[in-house]
Amino acid sequence: MAETASVPPLLGEYTPRLYTVADLAALPEQLPSGPVRYELHHGRLIDMPPPGDVHGAVESKIAAALVYQGEYAGHGKARSGDVGIVLNQSPAHVFGADAVFISNARLPIQRSPEGYLLTIPDLVVEIRSKNDSLAALQRKADDYLQAGVRVVWLIDPLNRVVSERRVGQPERLYTETDTLTLDEVIPGFALSVAAALAE
Repeated sequence: MAETASVPPLLGEYTPRLYTVADLAALPEQLPSGPVRYELHHGRLIDMPPPGDVHGAVESKIAAALVYQGEYAGHGKARSGDVGIVLNQSPAHVFGADAVFISNARLPIQRSPEGYLLTIPDLVVEIRSKNDSLAALQRKADDYLQAGVRVVWLIDPLNRVVSERRVGQPERLYTETDTLTLDEVIPGFALSVAAALAE
């Protein structure tokens, strides 16, 4: 009678490793194949490809508006450039936002030992890159709102629209003829969608 092969016991017992905030901070930013960025989704590592030029153009417009109309006007602090935000510690949940604004009411800023934001921003801006699915960005927005972010702007340069998400409110879409405002966080803030999307 032929013997049947048995499955090694370790295959059925494998548990994915959950990374910590400290693990994330220790990962390399450069591999032999080029630059690499990471986020943590409930302890699981997600690698993010570097954004392209259009992404960078939009990010610079948003960041400049938040700095000039928000920070320089004395309403809080602006950050940009994939700033890490700790949404949860255990399991670690860390996203890198394209731009954020933290109002005076949430200052002073608190940081993890690794330098990531522990202070939850009032506004988070995520810009869609060519490899990002809309569904994934919407899930990200839900995570931000659940963590205490007041407003999330999902900017889609591909379809030339901005989706605004708030807790308990329906999604609102802005087109190039509209203007983004944020009076409850930055009084008087105004940025046309066309200007934000300009390359």
